[in-house]
Amino acid sequence: MTLIISRRQVLALTGAALTVCAVSGAAFPALAAKNDSDDLIKKFTGGKEPVKGKVKLDLPEIAENGNAVPMTVSVESPMTEDSHVTDVLIVADANPNGAVVTFHFSPASGVAEANTRIRLAETQNVIAIAKMNDGSFFTDTKQVKVTIGGCGG
Repeated sequence: MTLIISRRQVLALTGAALTVCAVSGAAFPALAAKNDSDDLIKKFTGGKEPVKGKVKLDLPEIAENGNAVPMTVSVESPMTEDSHVTDVLIVADANPNGAVVTFHFSPASGVAEANTRIRLAETQNVIAIAKMNDGSFFTDTKQVKVTIGGCGG
């Protein structure tokens, strides 16, 4: 037995299925999800408010390709046993998942600096939070404009 379905029937069934999903809220729940960058920062800092300073984010103002944006983060610290950076969290506030990378340091690191390339979905703020060994937190924020195909618009 062969089942024959016309194009009109396929279109009607597809439209009905999409309508049911849209009405029930089941359609594309990931697209409606809120970015988790605020929650990541609160968890990282334990609810403490990071202070602006000591952290320097070096990112281009305009990224022609959001798939490979060069980034350097550095923290002013003597990196001694008494005073050093332990962790640096990088988040992007408009990516589907806010977590970008976490760097771990110790006095043996010598300097608190790291560079890499990150992926940005669209124009957004990149936020760096540094945790010091005394429990204090410092931050810096940079906005990166992601263009499509290198167009500045």
